[in-house]
Amino acid sequence: MTEFEQALKFVLDALEQAGIPYMLVGSFASNLYGVPRATQDADIVIVPDPDKLRNFLSTLTREGFYVPPESSVRQALIHECPFNVIHVDSGFKVDLIPKRARPFSQQEFQRRVKIHFLGKLRPFATPEDTILTKLEWAKGSEGRRQLEDAAAIVEVVGGELDWGYLHRWAVALGVKELLEKLISDRRG
Repeated sequence: MTEFEQALKFVLDALEQAGIPYMLVGSFASNLYGVPRATQDADIVIVPDPDKLRNFLSTLTREGFYVPPESSVRQALIHECPFNVIHVDSGFKVDLIPKRARPFSQQEFQRRVKIHFLGKLRPFATPEDTILTKLEWAKGSEGRRQLEDAAAIVEVVGGELDWGYLHRWAVALGVKELLEKLISDRRG
């Protein structure tokens, strides 16, 4: 196991021990469903309870992670914004993303699936939700890498995807054109 994997495993195990529901999203999810690429960070959606989160972050601090000040974490939770923790020795960064209150985020979290990863079953976003999130990130940042990740998932898992679900949420999230481009690129 690499130093990055050890750091991520520690974070995931600590989330579970603290009783904080979570799911892996972002590059780790797209690597699982699409074409793997190197990454030096992980994105994890969490449903934080303030006391449980405080205990979780204290555990990370004791184990060599940089943790932002409590006031910064509190602001991130209020504004539903990510905050990160960093394993100091390896430099591995984990973005902790508070689950948003919007309907898509609620649905995405309910649909998470357990997949064997780093020694045990861990919750991941589904391929459809990973595509939608990647498209949403690409729309906001013009990120080519996000589009490539989404296209790789479509290429690898395409026939098994719930296309009705994808189309419905693509419209709601304002990424319909990006989804249609992925589909046309796949056919063309």
